[in-house]
Order: sequence, then C-alpha cells, then structure tokens
Amino acid sequence: MGEFDLIQQYFSKPSQRADVSLSIGDDCAVTQIGANDTLAITTDTLVCGTHFLPNISASDLAYKSVAVNLSDLAAMGASPAWISLALTLPKIQHNWLAEFSQSLFAILNRYHVDLIGGDTTQGHLSLTLTAQGILPKGKGLFRHKAQIGDWIFVSGTLGDSAAGLDLLLKNGNLSTESYRYLVQRHLRPTPRVELGLALNAFSCCAIDISDGLLADLGHILKKSQVGAELYLEGLPLSQHLLSVYENQAEQFALTGGEDYELCFTVSNDNREKMEQTLRSQGIKVTCIGKITPSTSGLILYKNHQIVPLPQQGGFDHFK
Repeated sequence: MGEFDLIQQYFSKPSQRADVSLSIGDDCAVTQIGANDTLAITTDTLVCGTHFLPNISASDLAYKSVAVNLSDLAAMGASPAWISLALTLPKIQHNWLAEFSQSLFAILNRYHVDLIGGDTTQGHLSLTLTAQGILPKGKGLFRHKAQIGDWIFVSGTLGDSAAGLDLLLKNGNLSTESYRYLVQRHLRPTPRVELGLALNAFSCCAIDISDGLLADLGHILKKSQVGAELYLEGLPLSQHLLSVYENQAEQFALTGGEDYELCFTVSNDNREKMEQTLRSQGIKVTCIGKITPSTSGLILYKNHQIVPLPQQGGFDHFK
C-alpha cells in the first residue's frame, strides 16, 4: 500500500459540512468563509532524515518549510495569508532558534504572511505547518479540471532539486557555480505564488511538482480522467543541470521531485493571451505536452518517437 492508497482507504470520507467545497485529494482543501471568498488550507510535515538532511542549516530549514507550503497554495491559485507552526526539537539551542526564526520571518514577510499560532514540543526534529490562503469564490486551480485538448505547461526548470540533493548525498565539491546553483535549488525552492495568482484568469487546473513531474501529472490525469502526451525534447532543463548531469538530466526532470514548480493546463483559446501576460510579468513557463482522452494513457514522445515510461516512479513515503 502506497501513501495515496492509505489516504484513500482510511481518511477519504464524504464531507458532512456544507461549507466544505473541496476536501482530501488536492494540494489544498477549500472551505467557504463568506459571500465572495473561500479559504485554501494545506498542512505538511517535514521529518529529519526523510524530508531534510540532519546537517541542514536552521536558516535553510525554516525557508524550505514555509516555501513548500506556499507552493501548495500557489498550485490552487490562492493568495497566502497565514501559517501555524508545530515545531518538535530535541533540545533548546538558542543560536539555532535565532537563525531559524530570522529566516522564517524573512520568507513570511516576503510573501506577506503572518505566523498566527502553533505548538512546540520536545522530541525528534520535525515540523508541521498549516498554511491558509484566500481564494476568490468561483476561482481556483484544481487537479480534476483538465480538459481534453488543453496544453500542458510547467514553470521554471525541472530536475535541479533532485540533482542538488544527489550532490549533497555524495558530499560533492560545491566549488563550482553549477554545483552551488543545484544545491541552492534543492534547499531554497521558489514558491510560484505570483504565477498561481495570474493563472486564475486563464486556467482552472494545476499542481505543484513535489513528487516528480510524472507522478504529479499522473494525479491530474487520474482526477480529471484524461490521458496526456509529453514531448521530452521540450522539457525545460537548466544549463547548470546539463553541465553536471547531462546523462541523468531528463530522468531527474521526470521523476526527481522537490522542484516545487507548477504544472498546469490551459485551453487552446487561452494559450496565447496567457503566454503574453506571463511574459510581460517576467514569468517563465514552457509547454511540454497536451491532454488527450483517457484511453490514450500517458505517452512520452522524443523527437516524434514514442519512448518507454521510466521504471522509477515519483516519491512515495510507503514505497
């Protein structure tokens, strides 16, 4: 049983409340909070040794813990507003806490988010954050909204984070610019908040890439009951990734995970206007495929030739 099977079997139940618009199964839950707005809510737990390496700096840990939650809000098209933090510490270390809190409030201030509560306990180092954002009623980006004929886009570049983690695990020499860049992309991903907000005018389907492009796109295909074709020659790969991992770059991009870029769909009618708008805002996105009927499944093409799906899937806590 995998992580998502576990959730489906034991925790996915019909809502009992009329104010719940969307429950378990997307990047955020959505509830009604007034006549004109809804509330997007997401919770993530980060555990030492599973989600971050034991030697991560307090500064990087604070940044990443917030960034990954803001990424979920971005994937819904929500404007981030509040977080709560439950922090479990082996012991009190004032220097560590000072560094952690300074970085925490720096990223919160960057995105105009308030820390409004939480909990502190003693134990193995872990963090649980709940982030909440505002979503105009009738708007939002949802995994079940992809339509046949939609174009598939991704933001930024893919595979950099997985490469950075590989360098850290190998204790690689970080003296070169490319090595430092890849590690930084792993430790400090950029939550695509501005993109998520902009997409509300053009799209209704998105997900953030946390478990790997193929795995996360697969969630969209399953929820929307559609298929897809991807054009691998169009994958956005950074020159830093290609210079260090030329032979593994494509694999990292497809299955590596933790890029926290957005994967989203847009209709043919909205594509040109969306691309013009995002270009004017300096937001980089790349078209990598198209939504097809569910009978097609997921097909990968490279230079017009079908290639097999990678055997390695995305990240799953229980596989």
